[in-house]
Amino acid sequence: MKVETTRVAVPLRLRHAAGFFCSPDDLVAQLLPLIGTLLERGEPVALSVRPATERALHTALGNPAGLIVLAEPHPFTRGSGQTTAVRRARELRELTSESGHVTVVAEHDNRLDGVDGRYWTEFDAAANIALGDLPVSLLCFYPELPLHLEILDGARRNHPLLLVDGEFRHNPAHRLPREVLEATPTPAPALLGPPDVQLTYTAWQLREVRTAVANLLTGTSFTPARIEDIVLAINEIATNAVEHGTREAQLSLWLSADGLVCEVHDGGTLADPLPGLRAPRPTDPRGRGMWIARQLCDLLHVWQDRAGTHVRLHASP
Repeated sequence: MKVETTRVAVPLRLRHAAGFFCSPDDLVAQLLPLIGTLLERGEPVALSVRPATERALHTALGNPAGLIVLAEPHPFTRGSGQTTAVRRARELRELTSESGHVTVVAEHDNRLDGVDGRYWTEFDAAANIALGDLPVSLLCFYPELPLHLEILDGARRNHPLLLVDGEFRHNPAHRLPREVLEATPTPAPALLGPPDVQLTYTAWQLREVRTAVANLLTGTSFTPARIEDIVLAINEIATNAVEHGTREAQLSLWLSADGLVCEVHDGGTLADPLPGLRAPRPTDPRGRGMWIARQLCDLLHVWQDRAGTHVRLHASP
């Protein structure tokens, strides 16, 4: 798989705003004039909303051609807001390359809340990075009374703009992604059972890491080309762990019908809580590994705790 490894330096182009609604009818009432005006101007609008909201909008607007429906979060990405942001950026990069500026209307989906709502804080912080150089207006709508208070707190800290009475206003509570995630760390994923392969390695044993991954996947439904991609992705993560984390790191592998899950653990800490969300610039001497791994995998989730830094990736055949 060919992966773009550099980007051209461009100014921040993302326009990221939060709006709030008290009921499904209130949400539709807010969206109709907003979307209708954009469509009348010939500007495309992409939807990432619940099915009931989508149906109500299409019915009221008469199924207009300029209304685009974005892909739903992949089952593998549920629980990882950073992975959803990466996949969304990939989708919108392709869309904006064809149509120019796009307005995205997104609705909170409580199925993605997790145990405490931190998924949305993570997603919005990651979106500010992953979508930063795209000509996109991202309008995120949240319920006024969500199940978790963190959802509202995160929305107020992550959005530079607020939509109030149909007008965009500066949000004085806005904070940079790193500040947000220092206060609300990225959540850990659900625990898995005993791994099929587990090994502790150093920088001198990275070849053993690559061999272990290739051996586990050989003879499965993974093609040789896909195995090569996955070995590359895991090698980048494993290398980062022993170069920037601690002298020793641990690799765990799980193989199932859904694909391969890999976890890499080291005892170090990251200065950047969400690495690899944007391709590095041509002048950057390092930093391509995590970006490449994110492009090659269905899921790549990074989190930290007192024990160190942890990465889980999932790769399907």
